[in-house]
Amino acid sequence: MILWLIGLSGSGKTTLGSEMARQLRARHPNTVLLDGDTLRQVFSFDQGSDPYTVEGRRINAERIASLCEMLDRQGIHVICCILSIFDDMRRANRARFSRYFEIFMDAPLEALRRRDVKGLYAAADSGQTPNVVGVHIRFEPPSHPDMVIDSSGDAPDIPSLAAQALARAGLGAST
Repeated sequence: MILWLIGLSGSGKTTLGSEMARQLRARHPNTVLLDGDTLRQVFSFDQGSDPYTVEGRRINAERIASLCEMLDRQGIHVICCILSIFDDMRRANRARFSRYFEIFMDAPLEALRRRDVKGLYAAADSGQTPNVVGVHIRFEPPSHPDMVIDSSGDAPDIPSLAAQALARAGLGAST
């Protein structure tokens, strides 16, 4: 199964995905966590600004989806944390993978700017960092996610949210 966590940078995708992976691995050791930022480093695709253009982001997104497809064919559960700005690719995921569950980490840009853990939005606003999704590149929220989590607040109960998400995806404690 592919669990696809999407949302703007700083919305909590990696935090929630990491906890989901921890919980799911306790029952299914064949679980992999994929994070968009980490995969850019693995693929050495984070050099310069071109990889962060819309075209560069599409190449990276296709690489990630292809990796998920390969793992899915081998019966490996994948928790993928990615911006996922391409609606056509999200729609295609439903047919591409054996089982697909989409979680939208919903937080308004203003909340993410206040939080700005990585300093990304401040750098974008000052002109230091180009091609930031939500600032320079439009982010279109998913039209039909399987689950929406309001991540605009502070300090959610991540273990509880992870358990809820896994249960909704059909991978709860009894599976």
